Amino acid sequence: MARHLITSALPYINGIKHLGNMVGSMLPADVYSRYLRQRGHDVLYICATDEHGTPAELAAKEQGLPVDVFCAQAHDAQKAVYDGFALAFDYFGRSSSQQNREITQHFARRLNENGFIEERAIRQVYSPADGRFLPDRYVEGTCPHCGYDKARGDQCENCTRVLDPTDLINPRSAISGSTDLEVRETKHLFLLQSKLENEVREWVAQHDKDWPQLASSIAHKWLTEGLHDRAITRDLDWGVPVPADTWPELAAEGKVFYVWFDAPIEYIGATKEWADLDPENRDWKSWWYQAEDVRYTEFMAKDNVPFHTVMFPATELGIREPWKMVDYVKAFNWLTYYGGKFSTSQKRGVFTDQALEILPADYWRYFLIANAPESDDSSFTWEHFTATVNKDLADTLGNFVNRVLSFSRKRFGDAVPEGGTPGEAETRLGEQIAELLAEYEGHMETLQFRKAAAALRALWSAGNSYLEEKAPWLEIKTDKDAAALTLRTAMNLIHLYAVVSEPLIPATARAMREAFALTDDTAAWVTAEEAKSLSSVPTGTAFTVPPVLFAKLTDDDLAAYKERFGGTEG
Repeated sequence: MARHLITSALPYINGIKHLGNMVGSMLPADVYSRYLRQRGHDVLYICATDEHGTPAELAAKEQGLPVDVFCAQAHDAQKAVYDGFALAFDYFGRSSSQQNREITQHFARRLNENGFIEERAIRQVYSPADGRFLPDRYVEGTCPHCGYDKARGDQCENCTRVLDPTDLINPRSAISGSTDLEVRETKHLFLLQSKLENEVREWVAQHDKDWPQLASSIAHKWLTEGLHDRAITRDLDWGVPVPADTWPELAAEGKVFYVWFDAPIEYIGATKEWADLDPENRDWKSWWYQAEDVRYTEFMAKDNVPFHTVMFPATELGIREPWKMVDYVKAFNWLTYYGGKFSTSQKRGVFTDQALEILPADYWRYFLIANAPESDDSSFTWEHFTATVNKDLADTLGNFVNRVLSFSRKRFGDAVPEGGTPGEAETRLGEQIAELLAEYEGHMETLQFRKAAAALRALWSAGNSYLEEKAPWLEIKTDKDAAALTLRTAMNLIHLYAVVSEPLIPATARAMREAFALTDDTAAWVTAEEAKSLSSVPTGTAFTVPPVLFAKLTDDDLAAYKERFGGTEG
């Protein structure tokens, strides 16, 4: 089986993420990783918190904490939420790790040796009160376009216009609030992307037929506009330091690398973090260096695509070493909240910790994958969420499991009933299940998550249709063996659902599987022949009726959700 390296965009450290972040990277990566593991592949799913940059320092300042302490606490808080969502990372690291520092500095040295880094003098805002140069986001003021009085020096959050610190009206330091600002000359390192543009263009062109349209179109848009040399250092206290052995003057000034330079390198750094926990059995380099046998898939929302399809590839190409480059970029559009943007800073929408306070993870996992913003933006509304939960999870899957097991226990006891011989209906059902399973597998293989969820739902629906056709509650009155056959077949469907639903709803899948006291239940997946025969749970197997798998949401629930979070068009 193939070796699959999977990464999802690193969640930024400044706060718990919203549902849009979850569905745009980490959750689909987890679903795909789980699926591949079940199919027998060697999988390594790596992620980490992105901890450098101005926002981390500002968030720490707001909480009155040293930035390293803030980042450590925020990392643990985020990891707890992702554990709650059952994200099965092989490792969830930190971009502030020593491993990432060492690899980032190595990459910078190699780029410099190969002529792709240049030291340049630029003019930058300086705050005498703070005794330091201010990165763009450390300068605040009034936006000249919309009048928003808390715009930052790189972009106005209110009107989204890109800004320069000198554009701001009444600029002030975000650190001290001082308005005594000057523009002085300082030096920074620039990555000469212009010299690498043709190589990046050729590399992107090699993937045009493979990548989703969204990913390739964004990459080509950046390339059409031309790659410009980019400053890759900043004046911050927190970040990967410029190595003194290569740039002693800049190191003495406390320069650190730009967050978008070191953050993608953390995919490699986090893999080394993982390996360093068990160096006798884990070889991090085999996944990244001369790793021709590895297929590398990245998951991210569309705003992260340029950095992963253009900027980081330019870095990897420029170091002239055989580091693994991405094979497939799975890009997502936006999940909106009633048509408007989720916003971490404005607390608009549902955040992942809040979601878990309301309902268990499987409710959210299924809904988000079934409505993943793949071909276009999709909108979260509480009306759509409750309707999906009630129709798909409570009625189609949950009710099927409860009806079958409860009725069988009532009429036949706590063991899978015997009697009856499979006939035309069972043969037809087996063929249908095998066909739907193949469809589900095909969509998972091609990372079409909405279609995969629809195929899984169709598998669940097939069980309900079979049950309605055979009507064991009527069969029991005239032919007990026929009713036993129907219920036994339905129980085998439940076990099949438990196995193949695990990538999307792992906790529910476990509950369905554990309903049967199978002594050696090692099924990782279901073959077409097993789907046709529906005989994995033999006669006489003891079973229990699990608690309600999915509670049906009421109008009162809907009203309460909308009252707490709002529910109007954005």
